[in-house]
Amino acid sequence: MEISATGRLVVRITAADVGKRVSVRRVAEAGIAGEKFTDTVGVLTSWDNGVLLITRRDGETVRIPESSLVAGKVVPSAPARRRGPAASYEELARIASRAWRPVESERLGGWELRAAAGFTRRANSVLPLGDPGIPLDEALTVVRRWYGDRGLPAYVQTATGAEGTQELLCAELERREWTREVTAELWTGALAPLADRAEGSRVVLSREADEAWLARYQRKGVSEVALKVLGSGPSVWFATVPGSPEGAAPAAIGRCVVDGRWAGFAAVEVDPALRRRGLASAVMAALAQRALDEGASAAWLQVETDNAGARAMYARMGFAAHHAYHHYRAPEGAGNER
Repeated sequence: MEISATGRLVVRITAADVGKRVSVRRVAEAGIAGEKFTDTVGVLTSWDNGVLLITRRDGETVRIPESSLVAGKVVPSAPARRRGPAASYEELARIASRAWRPVESERLGGWELRAAAGFTRRANSVLPLGDPGIPLDEALTVVRRWYGDRGLPAYVQTATGAEGTQELLCAELERREWTREVTAELWTGALAPLADRAEGSRVVLSREADEAWLARYQRKGVSEVALKVLGSGPSVWFATVPGSPEGAAPAAIGRCVVDGRWAGFAAVEVDPALRRRGLASAVMAALAQRALDEGASAAWLQVETDNAGARAMYARMGFAAHHAYHHYRAPEGAGNER
């Protein structure tokens, strides 16, 4: 906290600091036992009518009455990373987008409108990297109309928690009653330590998702559109650990997309009866080794915030969270015309 020369806490932020990352201390709300003060760190997204709105790293917005502040200051835009490859949010967002391509897309300034017949929100949402080139309300009207013409709900994918992420856009969407439906995180890690685990595995690698791979994939009844999305990316690999007896669904599967220095992992799934036997690690190690052979050195993956088992496994593999991402859905009613 900011402390003056006389040892007093000082509030050194104003409404002019909206859009900056801040750290504030306030008097604790009634009911928080044993706590006199509460600290909040995040992006200041609004300061109106005596109330501050601060968006934390996980995307949650905290309302703070100005009258409760006892200290505050602007802090560096992103905390120093202790491990994992260095990367900007924009670089990772573009890499992740190339690894999961829609079947149809259209540009709106710096925004990309993406559609794939409803197969996953990632392939059926706006990726807003930059300015749409028109006022926000007009841009959102275009977005709603574009998705309505395709019989799809309108989603905007945003991110929080790293330098260059979109806390201000999140706040604007929430003011317009867009609903955040999903929050997940993108994690990064070094590739070589993961590949070192690839000794003597039974993992089979292929360029295509065959019937056996799809039999283990969590999304059943995969359409031709879904197959196009699954097969999209600069260099795509599918991994399978054969099941037993012969002909049974695979014991485990995974997918990896190699794109320059990055290898992105997805669809790592294991037969529930065979979990905690190292199969997921074996799948990722085999894919990592192939990615190393193609010149990659860093890895990324996406994991939902409530998947405690996967998060613990990825942490053991050396991955760490880089930023959170969210999908906001347009409100029902006016503006959603087809």
